[in-house]
Amino acid sequence: MPKNSMEQIEQDEKKILKELSKNANKSINDIAITCHFSRQKVWRIVKNLEKNNTIWGYVPVVDQQKIDKKRYIMLIKRSNQPVPKEKLKDIIDKKIVNKAKKMGIEFINSIYINGRYDWIISFTAKNLKDAKNLVELYYKTYGGLISEIHLNEEMFTVQNNGIRNPEIKKLEDFFEI
Repeated sequence: MPKNSMEQIEQDEKKILKELSKNANKSINDIAITCHFSRQKVWRIVKNLEKNNTIWGYVPVVDQQKIDKKRYIMLIKRSNQPVPKEKLKDIIDKKIVNKAKKMGIEFINSIYINGRYDWIISFTAKNLKDAKNLVELYYKTYGGLISEIHLNEEMFTVQNNGIRNPEIKKLEDFFEI
């Protein structure tokens, strides 16, 4: 197979993505050694992956409790009403995210899904009261477009972004009688 075939390029990209998924902080040198590529090749592939938005962020996995935050998950079910263009623009322009920031809330994930619910939003807040205020903000902002929201508090993170919690033994505390 020719060295620069599209199939070979895709395989090389996947190798590098796998390494970055394990540890986004891994150096170009370490990735090159692990993948048996030159440093320049790894650098070029990473830059191309960033340029074409295959990679669109590098994020640390943070223990929210250690920074006095709790993590919550909202499950949102849409109504049958069509979404007006101005409301869709508000979502794209992150208007509610900016309001939530003023409340001390930080969004982690916002995912449009197919299934029982239509949207999953995970976020951090200082406490349950602030999380419930966010739910109210969604109902107020999106009125008849939302039929229900279920708010869940994350109790313990076993794995985040493919990385196992180094304090996994603390999970036992949740199951003691």
